[in-house]
Amino acid sequence: MPRPLATLDLDLVRAFVTIARLGRFTRAAARLGRQQSTISLQITRLESALDVRLLERSPQSVRLTDAGERFLVHAERLLAVNDAAVAELREPIMAGTVRLGTPEDFATSRLPDVLSRFIRAYPAVALEVTCDLTLNLLEGFDAGRFDLILAKREPGTRAARRGVRVWRESLVWAGIPAEEGPVRLVVSPEPCVYRKRAIDALERAGLPWRIAYTCGALSGTLAAVKSGLGLAVLPRDMVPAGVPVCDSDRLPTLKDTEIALIDSGVLSAPAQRLKDHVVRSLG
Repeated sequence: MPRPLATLDLDLVRAFVTIARLGRFTRAAARLGRQQSTISLQITRLESALDVRLLERSPQSVRLTDAGERFLVHAERLLAVNDAAVAELREPIMAGTVRLGTPEDFATSRLPDVLSRFIRAYPAVALEVTCDLTLNLLEGFDAGRFDLILAKREPGTRAARRGVRVWRESLVWAGIPAEEGPVRLVVSPEPCVYRKRAIDALERAGLPWRIAYTCGALSGTLAAVKSGLGLAVLPRDMVPAGVPVCDSDRLPTLKDTEIALIDSGVLSAPAQRLKDHVVRSLG
């Protein structure tokens, strides 16, 4: 007699999706406000209900099995439908426009899934997303052109007190360094946090440098690095395939950078919902 199909507990599904996104049981437990032992038990119960192994665990990391990769697609859909239904019933008239500013690289790598889930939950809210350099975003925010911005900032500085941190990432030198002569840089135009970070690090180390390629678009920067025109400062997980991370002793170590969510403190209901959603999804 065939085994009856399981009826999935969405709390268990949410625990699985959170672990899959964050890569650690400890991080998932903190995000969900539960004990790590509770999260572990929830995954055990989910695997038992499905009669399949979803995660491979080790002391250092968690990896999705092939079955886990397949299930993740369905799990995210289940949660999206659930969250959209609950949001619509609780706030059926949630509508309006929210103006969000974000750095292009962060918008490309981190935000699509986050914003997609928000739009599905609040279909009557119109998002206006603008990608620009952080300093331009800050200027636009101060001029009242945005409700919320995601901005890169230097940890430990006075400016780092502004907003709430939602992401922290390690920076690396990406590309093939020149064997001799000044360090060739691929950078965005001024003002750019990564450009300033690269130049400041090289000057503190007493290394000669020159700008070899300047491009305001992330795609152009990545193309220049791939072509060997110079080195770029990039988040480690944004280094494109086939481009080496340069760990040369000649180059100075780069400090981590942070992404902060900044708001005016007086938000419309849709803008507050987006803020809460971004912090919950990324924080």
